[in-house]
Amino acid sequence: MDRERCLALDAADPLGAFRAEFVLPKGVVYLVGNSLGALPRRAAERVRQAVEDEWGGQLVGGWNHAGWYEQPLALGDRLAPLIGAGPGQVVVGNTTSIAIYQAVAAALRLRPGRRVIVSDVRNFPTDHYVVQGLARLLGGDGTGAYEIRDAAEGRFDDAAVVLLSEVDYRTGARHDVPAVTARAHEAGALMVWDLCHSVGAMPVDVSAADFAVGCTYKYLNAGPGAPAFLYVNPRHHATAENVLQGWHGHAAPFAFEADYRPAEGIRRFAISTPHVLSFAALDAALEMWERVPMDQVRAKSMALTSLFLDLVGDLLEPASPADPEARGSQVSLRHPDGYPVMRALIDRGVHGDFRAPDILRFGFAPLYIRYVDVWDAAATLREVLDKELWRDERYTRRLAVT
Repeated sequence: MDRERCLALDAADPLGAFRAEFVLPKGVVYLVGNSLGALPRRAAERVRQAVEDEWGGQLVGGWNHAGWYEQPLALGDRLAPLIGAGPGQVVVGNTTSIAIYQAVAAALRLRPGRRVIVSDVRNFPTDHYVVQGLARLLGGDGTGAYEIRDAAEGRFDDAAVVLLSEVDYRTGARHDVPAVTARAHEAGALMVWDLCHSVGAMPVDVSAADFAVGCTYKYLNAGPGAPAFLYVNPRHHATAENVLQGWHGHAAPFAFEADYRPAEGIRRFAISTPHVLSFAALDAALEMWERVPMDQVRAKSMALTSLFLDLVGDLLEPASPADPEARGSQVSLRHPDGYPVMRALIDRGVHGDFRAPDILRFGFAPLYIRYVDVWDAAATLREVLDKELWRDERYTRRLAVT
């Protein structure tokens, strides 16, 4: 494989035309789509429309005439096919942390006789922190205490709920969703999946799970602060409780009743006012995703990550699985001085990120990353390491966001 061959692969890429739909700075190889996706060109116009035409022109009437009130369910229906769900099964809004809280709390209430929450303790911090806080709230400091068990133990037998990420944020390792879901159900537990690092990077199907959550600002490209989503399996719609009982989850919000009465279906998991301007950017992103063949996305994802690993060779120790089927759309590499190495790469136009203690992460968003970008990124990494460019003292100073 050489650079000319990469250019030829790009010329034949069936997804190649999508790159023109993104704003990408000149001279940058952006391998951080697993943290914040690039800006879709149509998003700026859609947000302008929401600000000037809807808010500016319709004022409060936008809740009715611009469809703001229905956005959490309408956008949920449009997002649903990306995770294997159907209409009326996904609500959009709030953040991933809040959605995890809702999902795990609802699952615990559906399994009142059990006191074990299984979670990957090395999971993305939000997931584990939320579970820890919930366990304390529900009696973790006294009688009726909840035990948090590490998923690495492999024991689901007495669990109330199992919470896992389909793709590990550190290594990119991928869980077998159908198999793990079946194991949880066989043990009598409910299954909650975090899809933050898989939705938009590969075909996803959580239709057999009980709950699923995810963000829209990574591979889905809905922008910083974009709303999260929550999937609730229809078999739980009549019995699952939303512990965050907000106005928008009420059966009749504008009746202004004194007591909470949950809406039917997925609407009961709405909480409060949707973030209309962020929803506008998500709307624009979903317009694009409705035209994207996910089988081609997955095929290119595996090809890009495999190419990068091949080109890197034995420069660094891989933290990601060697089998492309067993990883998401990212490659993680280990280096004891990973932070200054990444800073040196970014200074030379190759953008990845760092995760403590020693992981350099590179995310490959197939809609805008080219094969030649992979070649250039690997060549730059080799230069930074061979010439020890990362030893520059300025790269040791930590920024707030790594």
